[in-house]
Amino acid sequence: MFKPLVQQEVIRLGVIGFEEGNGHPYSWSAIFNGYDPEAMSRCPYPGIPDYLNKVPKEMLRLPNALVTHIWAEDKDEARRTARASLIPHIAERMEDLIGQVDAVLLCTDASEHVKHAGTFLEAGVPVFVDKPMADNEADLATFIRWFKEGKPFMSSSCMRYAKEFMPWHVSTCELGKLRYASITMAKSWERYGIHALEALLPIVGPGFLSIRNTGTAERNIIHVKHSSEAELVIANIADMYGAFGSLQLGGTAGNAAAMFKDTFYAFKTQLASFVQYLRSGERPFPFEETTELIKLVIAGRRSRDEGGREVKLSELSEVSVR
Repeated sequence: MFKPLVQQEVIRLGVIGFEEGNGHPYSWSAIFNGYDPEAMSRCPYPGIPDYLNKVPKEMLRLPNALVTHIWAEDKDEARRTARASLIPHIAERMEDLIGQVDAVLLCTDASEHVKHAGTFLEAGVPVFVDKPMADNEADLATFIRWFKEGKPFMSSSCMRYAKEFMPWHVSTCELGKLRYASITMAKSWERYGIHALEALLPIVGPGFLSIRNTGTAERNIIHVKHSSEAELVIANIADMYGAFGSLQLGGTAGNAAAMFKDTFYAFKTQLASFVQYLRSGERPFPFEETTELIKLVIAGRRSRDEGGREVKLSELSEVSVR
């Protein structure tokens, strides 16, 4: 069982892996360690130094935790990240981090999450799993088994922590009965649909029933049915970067709209919730919410592959956290 790091003055973190198009090893590490401006200027994801440079130095870092180790199959990329984000140790093997770090930030592709997370969870090392936690039913079932066994891990999208959406996490009463919610997203459904879904869940709550994806791999147009009777629509279009995280809400008494803008705040708050989990042993939100959303990701791809058929979540394999 996981023993919370209550007495640990500084939590040592390791960063594992890279995923094409994903700069989390740079940005997440900088939020803990600070960064070298010159080296970070050469980061292959220019949006990262852009938003980091806007943050006052006294507001950048999370206290009492440091990224001390990094491992990736691409050693050149690991060295570039270590220089940019002030990571002192580059591991030759992933397994070398066991005994050297207190927890791991896993940034590999979803298809590799079980393989890499398992290495650390079986050794009792807590893991933060980048979104989406899994992309198929077999891997989801493995994570659920690990949860039942008390293995220490959590996963989330930073969109759960978007400050622009937080007023409606508290209440949508001013809108009357919520009848409609929509959000737009870029990139792929398989990797970024979880952002849209996890932005909506704190507003509408659990209770997703079915999903229909009538689009294509590049243009996913999605209708989700929810037990609240609110109609949910997601447009997940590959190159629609200009509308990344545009939220609309409509109710019987009012409407609201918001645009996701502060990436740094969302990442920092997301990582702070993991550190709090490490120190307290208490999850910041129920694991059942994560499993419900991963089922939607899987079902949304299935619907698209089957010509836009409505796929009920009940059709997926009986994997349950109960």
